[in-house]
Amino acid sequence: MSETLLFLIPLLPLVCAVINMLFGTRLPRLFAETTAVAGVATSALLTLLFWDYSTGEGTRAVLGTWLSSGDLNVAFALNFDKLAAPMTLMVTGVATLIHLYAIGYMHNDRDYARFFGLLNLFVFAMLAIVLADNLLVLFLGWEGVGLCSYGLIGFWYSQTDNARAGTKAFLVTRVGDVFFGIALLWLFALTGTLSITEINAQAASISPGVVIVLTLLLLFGACGKSAQLPLMTWLADAMAGPTPVSALIHAATMVTAGVYLLCRMFPLVSLSAVGMTAITAIGALTALYAATCALAQREIKRVLAYSTMSQVGYMFMAVGAGTVSGAMFHLLTHAFFKALLFMAAGCVIHLAGDENDIFKMGGLARRSPPELFWVFLAGAICLAGVPMTGGFFSKDGVLLALFTHADPLYRIFWLIGVITALLTAFYTFRLVYLVFAGEPRSNAHPHAIPLLMRWPLWPLALLGLAGGLLNLPALAGGGEWLHHWFGDLAGRHVTASHDLEWQLIGLAIALVVIGWAAAHWRYRKFQGERDNALTRFLLEGWRADQLVDLMILRPFHAIAGFCWLGCDRTLFDGTLRGLARQAESSGNLLRRMTTGRLSSYLSAFAWGFLLILGWVLMALIGRGGGH
Repeated sequence: MSETLLFLIPLLPLVCAVINMLFGTRLPRLFAETTAVAGVATSALLTLLFWDYSTGEGTRAVLGTWLSSGDLNVAFALNFDKLAAPMTLMVTGVATLIHLYAIGYMHNDRDYARFFGLLNLFVFAMLAIVLADNLLVLFLGWEGVGLCSYGLIGFWYSQTDNARAGTKAFLVTRVGDVFFGIALLWLFALTGTLSITEINAQAASISPGVVIVLTLLLLFGACGKSAQLPLMTWLADAMAGPTPVSALIHAATMVTAGVYLLCRMFPLVSLSAVGMTAITAIGALTALYAATCALAQREIKRVLAYSTMSQVGYMFMAVGAGTVSGAMFHLLTHAFFKALLFMAAGCVIHLAGDENDIFKMGGLARRSPPELFWVFLAGAICLAGVPMTGGFFSKDGVLLALFTHADPLYRIFWLIGVITALLTAFYTFRLVYLVFAGEPRSNAHPHAIPLLMRWPLWPLALLGLAGGLLNLPALAGGGEWLHHWFGDLAGRHVTASHDLEWQLIGLAIALVVIGWAAAHWRYRKFQGERDNALTRFLLEGWRADQLVDLMILRPFHAIAGFCWLGCDRTLFDGTLRGLARQAESSGNLLRRMTTGRLSSYLSAFAWGFLLILGWVLMALIGRGGGH
């Protein structure tokens, strides 16, 4: 089988996107929907067929030269290795289920062709990131997911808030892209190549100070896409998009792109202890920040959005602790249960009559199809880290990596991770109780839930619950299976004594029990939330938007206003108006001299002639006197 056929994996979603964008409205709706699903599902099947290509050093497939100028020679090439293979399978597999769910969710929307075209394009862009052999192809996908997020978050653009949310996501993530772009150009200047493999191979030859700066640039670029501090303000507002978009962004594509970038560039970033500490610190602070915000949210999807931000913080902490396999393990399990939670939340919103406010729900366990409660609960216990679920194994693997790190500072990060885990358990069970327990708190008329919105939840529930099987102890090679699979890409091998492991397991169980007990005591019989300054502060996301407005937007508007009033209107416009007035005055003077009378012209001619004659005579007299 030709290696070039690997290009079919990303190109099939792209081709289906183009078909839907050009011809989707002129073809039957079923054809557009089937085309969208078929493109992504076929890519998932091809990933399985090409799985053997990822063994060893992986497989590099070259389609042709993309750019060639001077020393710059960039091929349009893919790298299907041990890091890319499971990520590709996760992206295509989860995206297939989300596409199927989207058919049921969007069955009444008239803009189905635009929606499925953008959804397919989103998958293509993410696959370009995952499979890229060089940083320029990766940057193509990086910008592609940003563009698609703008179109999908603001999909219902007739509503101003939705359009603004899409614009906000686009602009905030562009800030991180600037840092990534600088790192890309700098790496080319240092190494003479954009090949990821070659850059990582030459990383040891780069001076330590430059490595620190490059790591920070890559980190800030990753923060934009993965919604980490300080570029996290766009993610909660991204809930304005349709629920399938939320599931795709949070579970399988855009939000995990930053984590994947750091894992892909790990041989470079791991050379900087300062950079690794910065990655861990940002992940820890973001995880805690987002978990506190989730405690007070009232919209069901905003709770899940902040939980995504928090869980991605754990992935950053894993990278910073030196374990790529731990970061990828949590990335994969999180993709399963978070896609499940968002899709189940869409079903809940349908049942609640398009109501998003969890304070106006309640009692849905008795009103909903029985399986909806159980699959939502399956996702919730994975998120809360209930023992034996996939979320338990992957999250506690991250905490173990932090606890066993040689640097004592990482014990502080571990403590932050433990506190975040407790808050996660509390807000997760708070969500379950407010949505499903008690009596109904509204008289909304529920919508029927199509079958295509229900059955894709089951595979995700099983994958989330059984996700711990991805990292069973390896039969050969030592360590867990994922660490053995990634090989040289895995990073630090995290080991601990059995006594320490059992102590940390006991702590994890205690955190879940305490979080559940607190939520049970507070929300089993919900009487209303206390409205106070702290609740409002957390509800507004620590007022981060107001801080950005105060520190960036207002000064920018002030500078722009000064430039407009002081320079544009006063200096430039004033100068131009003055010149125009002068030209107008001169024209008026000349116009008054132009009477059209022959006698006036003869008089002017005579006076002019006399003046010239007088000037000539004076000149001759002056010259004669000089001699």
